[in-house]
Amino acid sequence: MRKGALLNSDLARVIALSAHTDEITLGDAGLPIPASCERIDLALTHGVPAFIDTLKIVATELQIESVVIAQEMLIHSADMHAQLMQVLEQIGKEQSQPIKITAVSHEAFKVQTAKSRAVVRTGECTPYANIILQAGVVFK
Repeated sequence: MRKGALLNSDLARVIALSAHTDEITLGDAGLPIPASCERIDLALTHGVPAFIDTLKIVATELQIESVVIAQEMLIHSADMHAQLMQVLEQIGKEQSQPIKITAVSHEAFKVQTAKSRAVVRTGECTPYANIILQAGVVFK
């Protein structure tokens, strides 16, 4: 059994295969997943697992260089956006590399998900609680 925090074998595999600039999308329960992407469905019920909890666990395994979010999160889910910004700042400190944040329209976000190695579906039911993670490198 894995000793680390991430126990999902499909997600651990995708992270292990990711190299610099590869992308992984974490989505809420309603985010459409392109047929071209691997789908890792973690959703159990409304809110489980939560988007933020999933991000925190993924960040224990993946060096995150930059992220993409939907601009609509700032308007329609301001509390989630504020929480996400705090978590990303903390992750940046823990990995000794700040995380670049880009906001695009939700439509552009959905198009970009097609470039992801995988789209991870959480049980989150907060509108626009989605993020595209771009892998960084751990050497300096």
